[in-house]
This record gives sequence, C-alpha cells and structure tokens, in this order.
Amino acid sequence: MARLHTRGRGSSRSTPPVRTSTPDWVPYSAEEIEEIILRLHGEGMSKSRIGATLRDQYGIPDVGLIMGKKLTDVLRDNDIQEDFPEDFLQLMRKAVNLRDHIKRNSSDTEAKTDLNLVESKIRRLQKYYWRKGKIPRDWRYDPEKAALLVG
Repeated sequence: MARLHTRGRGSSRSTPPVRTSTPDWVPYSAEEIEEIILRLHGEGMSKSRIGATLRDQYGIPDVGLIMGKKLTDVLRDNDIQEDFPEDFLQLMRKAVNLRDHIKRNSSDTEAKTDLNLVESKIRRLQKYYWRKGKIPRDWRYDPEKAALLVG
C-alpha cells in the first residue's frame, strides 16, 4: 500500500515475536504493574509515555501479556478517561505549532503545505473517532478551538 501524502511505498514493519505466556524474567505481578501505571499517570504521563517508561525503566515488555488487558483498559477500569485520544491531540498540537510558525514566517510555503496535510489527517481521524464513539458527534475541528484544547 502506498503512503498517504508521498509517492513512496513505505517499508514493512517488523512484528514482535508471538508470545502466549508471561516471560519468566519479569519480576512484577499484575497488581504491582497496575500500581505503577496509576502512579505514572498521576505524575502526568501520557499512555504512550507510560508504556515506554514501563519498557525502559521497569523491564516490562508487554502490559497486555502480563495483565491480560491493555494499558488503556487498566486506566479505564480505574475511571481515568481522556476526552480525546492521544494521537488526535498530538496531531492538533502539531497543527497549532505549524500555525504559529506560519504567523512568524508567512513566506514558508512548505510549512503551509504541511499544515494542509496535517489538518487533512485530523479531519479524517475525526470521522473515524465519530464512528467509534470516542469523540462527541457534534465536535468539529476548528484551529482556534484546537489551540485552546492543546495549549
């Protein structure tokens, strides 16, 4: 399959080895991992940052394998819900930063093109999250609203 906004075909991704049981070398139980996840979230870390911290600092390769549920499910079970998905917010943050850059550098046509592409991705992702029920159906992307949301 071709890439979305470029001419290349992209490269195939590596897949992690199929593992069905908890690795013997992980010293943490499911309860301890849940406590670590909640503590890291309390410190203000995002879900992706929590996963990277668990992998790099605690040596936990896969939360889902050890706990039997994903990191998102652990947070949801503890009544921790985000208003918007993390990837959606990151795209809006990128669009806000590009708009600020274009205000300072109005002749940067490459940045204008990038902004157009990022906002296209936001609108496409918005439709997907509407269908999945992750964002309100009446919510629409607006640059000023996005600046307030991520700022």
